[in-house]
Amino acid sequence: MRISHEAIYQALYIQGRGALRRELTACLRSGRALRLPRERARTRGKSFISEAIMISERPREIGDRAVPGHWEGDLILGLGSSAIGTLVERSTRFTLLLHLPRMEGHGQGKSVKNGPALAGHGAEAVRDAITRSITCLPAHLRRSLTWDQGAEMAQHARLQIDTGLQIYFCDPQSPWQRGTNENTNGLLRQYFPKGTDLSQHGAGELEAVAHALNTRPRGTLGWKTPAEALDQVLKGAKIDAVASTG
Repeated sequence: MRISHEAIYQALYIQGRGALRRELTACLRSGRALRLPRERARTRGKSFISEAIMISERPREIGDRAVPGHWEGDLILGLGSSAIGTLVERSTRFTLLLHLPRMEGHGQGKSVKNGPALAGHGAEAVRDAITRSITCLPAHLRRSLTWDQGAEMAQHARLQIDTGLQIYFCDPQSPWQRGTNENTNGLLRQYFPKGTDLSQHGAGELEAVAHALNTRPRGTLGWKTPAEALDQVLKGAKIDAVASTG
């Protein structure tokens, strides 16, 4: 007998109401009592990207995690349109958090149509934040970035020029196509709960949270930490460079 994953979820959640019993909810890492079926999620939201390279055109080496330097990214959103950007390297699970502070004038009067994104996560702010973070890494760790089709990536062409990253986009309402990032965002919700103001967290606090994740052993890495896995990649590149010059 074959059974779909949706049927399993429906068996776990109360029939007809889609909610877990209160005592079970308390045991969940996400604390999420309600669940939106994947098919319904496909009908929400809208995409904007033009002249984009879709995930279906992404090389196979990215999918199988054989080569480091391929990243997945997203925004986690909070109260009052606050946001934190997240970048996760696919092979090492190393995480970078992007500080996206609100701009001066946010919340003061009516918003101006086609004006600057004062919430702090407009296309220009996100591009600048990604560029600042990712260009600290060597070129061989800046190969590609996969992201959702959100308006915050409207300047993806400029981002590619600034960073050397090849940008790929998921299909509309298909966040599972960047599952490494989605899993990391779930872990981050322990530090940044939904419904809270994420703008209250400064750059130093984001660095501390990223450090906590990057020094957390992962079973998928053979119980190495993401920081150790990244360090191994960097050391390997240095050895290869010395060998090629010798």
